[in-house]
Amino acid sequence: MSVFYGKFERHAHGEGLKGIATHYCPGCGHGLIHKYIAEAIEELGIQDRTVAVSPVGCAVFLYYYLDVGNTQAAHGRAPAVAIGHKVANPQAIVFAYQGDGDLASIGLAEIIQACQLGLPMTFIFVNNAVYGMTGGQMAPTTLMGQKTATTPAGRTRIAGEPLRMAEIIAQISGPIYVERCALFDPKQRMRAKKAITKAFKLQAENRGLSFVEILSECPTHLKLSPHEAEEWVKEHMLPIFPLGVKKDEEVEPWFRLGPASYEPDHVLEMIGGTNTRPPRYGSTFPTHIDPTDVSIKFAGAGGDGAQTIAMLTTKAAINEGWDSTHIPSYGPESRGGTSFADVRIASGEVLSPDCPQPHVLVAFNPPSLEKFGPTVRPGGIVIYDCSVVPEPPALPDNLTVIPVPCSEIAMDMGTRMVKNVVAMGALQAATKMFPPESFLLPLRSALKDNCAVLDLNIEAFERGRKACEETMTAV
Repeated sequence: MSVFYGKFERHAHGEGLKGIATHYCPGCGHGLIHKYIAEAIEELGIQDRTVAVSPVGCAVFLYYYLDVGNTQAAHGRAPAVAIGHKVANPQAIVFAYQGDGDLASIGLAEIIQACQLGLPMTFIFVNNAVYGMTGGQMAPTTLMGQKTATTPAGRTRIAGEPLRMAEIIAQISGPIYVERCALFDPKQRMRAKKAITKAFKLQAENRGLSFVEILSECPTHLKLSPHEAEEWVKEHMLPIFPLGVKKDEEVEPWFRLGPASYEPDHVLEMIGGTNTRPPRYGSTFPTHIDPTDVSIKFAGAGGDGAQTIAMLTTKAAINEGWDSTHIPSYGPESRGGTSFADVRIASGEVLSPDCPQPHVLVAFNPPSLEKFGPTVRPGGIVIYDCSVVPEPPALPDNLTVIPVPCSEIAMDMGTRMVKNVVAMGALQAATKMFPPESFLLPLRSALKDNCAVLDLNIEAFERGRKACEETMTAV
């Protein structure tokens, strides 16, 4: 069975001549490289377990041509996706196919980390010295003096030198085979074919990771004929990107990772979970806040604990049987920077995790109250730490604003660290979203191995509830 599909359905549903033609420009090297990949897969008999990871770039439609498993990756993320495939299915033959902009620019961190990991995978890197699909902009591999859409006068030192990816990858300990090839004459094409076949063979034998860079012509952006483009690669690219094997190590087969297990009990064991349903203390969804979708924002300075109580609230909602999400937004520092978290709780399915107009805001400092207070939807609730915000900003009259001295209560208990749990108690009292035990259950679970701290946090929760109830009664 051919590794190529019998017809390519990208254009005109595969009818007529378009059914046997690719989308590549005349003289482009992608078609030849596809041919060599297909021949290698067929020669090694690995078609039924090969997975191709397509890039964002000229080869974005690789999956229309090769009859193998295919995944389309986000720009530059093909190495990360390839790792996922390999560890999820260790018997798979996984290869990522990427251009110079995709691999050497947007995905530079991904390819470096994947090569350092060194799992048996195959990377085919197509270097045509330009962003071919997006308009001919300068790429990391663009030559000095080369004119592109973003270097109309030619690449200069101010734009940096071109990256020699094969040499960079060869310096990393993970890969066992690295070679740079070209396509400008029959001899170089045969070398490219052999390099690709060897790269797949080394993976099939579980020996290690291979990286094959191929210098490819782009007649369209060079504004040359196919033959002239071949000569340009030979004359201009070879001095900067010399061909040849950069690394070739003899390695015994070592990769023996067993198949991944998706059995629920095994997964639960790995994450320390349980298949026992937690107790449910509430009886209905908190429709008094919203019929189907409740949104809460926790905000403060880094270190205020907004992320912690956001996660505890999310777990409380899940324990009660509802769909819930927590999305964090951290500041630049672990202490002192801005930090907020959005929590959504839905009776059906959470459709978006962010809360641009929350029903409830819990604010720990003046900037958070000033920034997010006006975004709370009409009829909503604002709880703020009045020991830190003595003079709150003017907020809409249609909000219920509840000052709670969270920091002061925590300091009276001997540690400022529990002020967030004080605020969580206030949240329960102000919203009656779930019974108190619903919030305390995830807290007990998180601190089950530290009884002294658990007792302190339970007391902080109760003091927060009491302070909020007293404030609401006074109002």
